[in-house]
Amino acid sequence: MKNISLILFCLLMVNLTFAQDVNQPSVYDMNNIYKKNHHIEKDVIKQPHLREADVMWSNKIWRMLDLRQKINHPFYYPQDEGSQSTVDRENLFRCLYNAAIGEGNWVGEAGIQIRAFDAKNSDEFIKELSAEELKIIVEGSVGNPVPFLDRNDEDSLDINGNVVYKEGRRSGGINQKDIKTWLVKEQWFFDKQRSVMDVRIIGICPVADARFTAGPQRGELNGEQTPICWFYFPEITEVLNNTQVFNLFNNEAENRTFLDIFRKRQFSSTIYKRGNAYDRRISDYMVGLDALLEAERIKADIFNLEHDLWEY
Repeated sequence: MKNISLILFCLLMVNLTFAQDVNQPSVYDMNNIYKKNHHIEKDVIKQPHLREADVMWSNKIWRMLDLRQKINHPFYYPQDEGSQSTVDRENLFRCLYNAAIGEGNWVGEAGIQIRAFDAKNSDEFIKELSAEELKIIVEGSVGNPVPFLDRNDEDSLDINGNVVYKEGRRSGGINQKDIKTWLVKEQWFFDKQRSVMDVRIIGICPVADARFTAGPQRGELNGEQTPICWFYFPEITEVLNNTQVFNLFNNEAENRTFLDIFRKRQFSSTIYKRGNAYDRRISDYMVGLDALLEAERIKADIFNLEHDLWEY
């Protein structure tokens, strides 16, 4: 009888222990007054099917997003990784970079790894970058180990008489806080089946402000920009759709994602290129205020084309 009572007591204690673990709030829930839905495999809403025969008119447009503008801040912030106040958010580059190199909680749980493409010479998604190649571009490379010298400029030895080496100097890489620009490649078209002028994004590319790597100005901005890689937009929609961003309209109860921002066009941008016979950017034939006016003219052309299709 005593043994039976002891067994029942132990089973009761085990149940109480498990009950406490289940009710214990997670680090995400401890930052809210209610339990939020952290399901990270939300399905992407598919866009209407499009046939070539349905497209009466189309034109490719390239845009530049300046993350210093307030409406574009959700793409740039947060910058402090691991901060308790931003534990449930990532900036756009960190989100896509982790998915491309196969790291991050989202990738581990959902099993998704996206591709990155070389951005040095083309935006046509020709050369795919491996995870290691992308890491070298972003984090830099470490040179060969070099002997550690003592005060007499001689190789230092350990207790076994072996030469002590130190890690080689890291070269290249970027400071992720310098990624203040994104390029967007998109295609505008008129769908005769739905009778609408529509747009779909083809790819996006992060661009970092370059810095001097040598000389007395080492580490300072040199006025140039370095495109990092291109992401094919249809491949990254799952990641974007499951990464929450801060709501600039002061309503944190509305769960907004990167995909929502892109599809609802809730960003500010400037056109820097339109599909043309010479494959030129606007800056190749206009500068300063004239370039901005040309960008606005292209924007107005698209609006007027849609407007002229209808009679009132």
